[in-house]
Amino acid sequence: MPASAGLTNDKARLAAEVCAVTRILEEMNILQYSGHVAVRVPGQDALMVQRRSDSRAELSPDRILTVDFDGKVIDGDGKPPSETSIHIEAMRARPDVNATLHSHMDLAIAFTMMEGVQMLPMRARATRWKSGIPTHPDPSHIKHPQQGRDLAATLGPHHVALMRAHGLLLVAESLPALLSDSVHFQENAQAQMQVLNAGATPKPLSDAEIETILKLEDRPHHVAKMWNYYIRKALVGGAVEKDWDLLAV
Repeated sequence: MPASAGLTNDKARLAAEVCAVTRILEEMNILQYSGHVAVRVPGQDALMVQRRSDSRAELSPDRILTVDFDGKVIDGDGKPPSETSIHIEAMRARPDVNATLHSHMDLAIAFTMMEGVQMLPMRARATRWKSGIPTHPDPSHIKHPQQGRDLAATLGPHHVALMRAHGLLLVAESLPALLSDSVHFQENAQAQMQVLNAGATPKPLSDAEIETILKLEDRPHHVAKMWNYYIRKALVGGAVEKDWDLLAV
């Protein structure tokens, strides 16, 4: 079914982007059988998210739900993920956040289970997390609004929060930006783990190095470049459908 079926043009595009980002992150093992991507609906206190029972590897735009900030489905048929409060409360607390990822990334979880070790900005693209990478202490499923509000408080002004023995919440200004940040977050975690596995002491980016990098950073260009690369790769591999028309950013 075309991405536009039953949806306005803007919402059809967002639904297709949710599916594309989800499928790509599933192929990269950032998402597996669980976890989810959500996007804010412009002009509404609502978001778009997958149905809880749908496979992350096979999402289609016509099955994406629209859910209001009270957790009620207002468009679509089915139940949203049990942890939708993660996305709702992050977007409610942060008007700058339009896209969110909840993932059970193995590397992220590992960094919450080591005494005296904190995830740090190691690689050049990790300047995104210069303000810090906090860890939320609640390891349980975030099924209730108050739990979501508590996680949003841990996230604070940052762009990611780890969840003790559980996973992560990563936030961005758009779904293409979320895809880019998710890739670089995994790269950064892998880099730090490689240093630790080598028995060496991690040497994160210094404040001066971060400022030098940021002076030359063009985030919109980089996000568009990453989007073009991963969407084209997914089109070739069949993870994204051609009729979703996602190459123009």
